[in-house]
Amino acid sequence: MPHIHIKEFKTINYPQEQNGVTFHFQADNILHDDEKLIATTIDDKNFFIMIKDEKERSLVKSDKLTRVSPNYYTKRAIKEFALVSNLEVTASNIENDEKHIHFNEENSLKSINFFATSFPKIDDLRIEVGFGSGRHLLHQAQNNPDIFFIGIEIHKPSIEQALKHISIMGLKNVMLLDYDARLFMELVPSNIVSRVYVHFPVPWDKKPQRRVINQNFITESLRVLNIKGELQLRTDSENYYAYSFETFTSLNKLSLKLNKNHDISISSKYEDRWKKMEKNIYDLTLVCDEKSPEQSSRQNFEFKLATIDLDHIKSLNTKTLKFDGGFIHFERLYSTSHNKLLLRVSMGSFDRPEHLYILLDENEAQYYPNQPIQSRTNAHVHQKLIEALQVN
Repeated sequence: MPHIHIKEFKTINYPQEQNGVTFHFQADNILHDDEKLIATTIDDKNFFIMIKDEKERSLVKSDKLTRVSPNYYTKRAIKEFALVSNLEVTASNIENDEKHIHFNEENSLKSINFFATSFPKIDDLRIEVGFGSGRHLLHQAQNNPDIFFIGIEIHKPSIEQALKHISIMGLKNVMLLDYDARLFMELVPSNIVSRVYVHFPVPWDKKPQRRVINQNFITESLRVLNIKGELQLRTDSENYYAYSFETFTSLNKLSLKLNKNHDISISSKYEDRWKKMEKNIYDLTLVCDEKSPEQSSRQNFEFKLATIDLDHIKSLNTKTLKFDGGFIHFERLYSTSHNKLLLRVSMGSFDRPEHLYILLDENEAQYYPNQPIQSRTNAHVHQKLIEALQVN
């Protein structure tokens, strides 16, 4: 992760602009004065950079919740903040903050809001979850120019590597997304996907709740798949295979295909390694044989609060609310340089929560810099959040 160490943090006047980078406000953690957030904008990218005080020095890095791709934006923000704040840099891993030649046109990398506000109209769509090196995704896209592909990955270096190859290969039928695939699937219109690839997902043997394959993901996959469309799992993990087989077969009705050590047209470098180790490779393919109803209308995430009591907001800090269908955990509270409060919350369903910030003053509240994903679960939890923010 790009970062620098500085001798001492210095507060500036906000907002300030430096070489096309705008720093809007500073937010200080109320309970832990060693942590600060700086609201930052570059082009259309809105995110926070974080300052973490350490013994005799401070660390400047990206905020994990709002981190953007590619890393060029984080590198540039940190560098420009150090300049505008006149910080003394004692160590840095930012060797080069120049934008890579292949990132000059980033049409392939989309934000979750792009899909949430207006999902592209595509005749034939395939989705790959966790594309890793991108070898399978790019091979499929190159050999099927009339089919559109969406690749989902949260590993930043993998995204950047795939973007470079998309540019080099001149591919026009691929979009990439840096987001949780389980949440993304709720945005996809019904009956438009011909394949969902889940190749070699992280087994998460010690945290099975984090697995991509679960009942909700299967339900959403079957909804978005067209008739004869397929959800394809490929794994070297005996545990993941057994778990997925049991999860698939718990469905009331299904068409399921199983292959073992079956070669496909392209394999990843990890698969090549596992084959040399003589590990078994399992393919489980769930076939959709029913048409699904269309998605419901968009959700509203506005805060319609009669009054906002900032003392009440402060009292929520570190509390957790549990209710039927989800939870809200008020993780951290910050005071901003513009006399507002910034709440960091985790909310949603227990198996796939979202982590968000909410900016508040006495007159209004809003998610910042991004709204929750447009899901039915989040709409329900949002209403619970409104109730929690209001004084009884």
